[in-house]
Amino acid sequence: MMIYKLFWGLRAFLYSPFFGKMGMPSYLGKPIFLKGIKNVFIGKKVRIFPHLRIETQDGGSVVIQDDVVISQNVHITSAGKLEIGKSSLILANVFITNIDHEYFEIGKHVVNQKITVKNTTIGENCFIGMGAAIMAGTNLGKQCIVGANAVVRGNFPDYCVIVGVPAKIVKKYNLETQTWEKVNY
Repeated sequence: MMIYKLFWGLRAFLYSPFFGKMGMPSYLGKPIFLKGIKNVFIGKKVRIFPHLRIETQDGGSVVIQDDVVISQNVHITSAGKLEIGKSSLILANVFITNIDHEYFEIGKHVVNQKITVKNTTIGENCFIGMGAAIMAGTNLGKQCIVGANAVVRGNFPDYCVIVGVPAKIVKKYNLETQTWEKVNY
């Protein structure tokens, strides 16, 4: 695995002039699909595994802060502001966006209808479980844990566990007792 990381580090270095910012040392697995990467800003020590698809459109931006790990087969799209906080871990097969497609015009293909943009933020030290979808307008606080296959939309405070479709808070961290406590929803 170490030899791959050396090649991935070299790839990040060679791609760095095309990004808005590429902090080093970081690495990029291959293959990778990139579109509009002048608006993608990557911090230091960011580890991106193979099959990332990251794209910006209409002046949107993606900011990935320091020490983030993005596993394989992750898709990130932005037409507004999308930020991933430092020291977060995103597992495989995750989708993150700040774009919704309108569907109101009957008989017109959804792709050809207007898009709606709502900024999306993942707080620092978050854990995004395998297969989760982080939808437009989502704001996760610090150290949120998102369960596998959750579909997340809305505002969630610091230190909570979010699961389900649609995602709901099932645990919160109590700062006074320093324990994770179940939440009845």
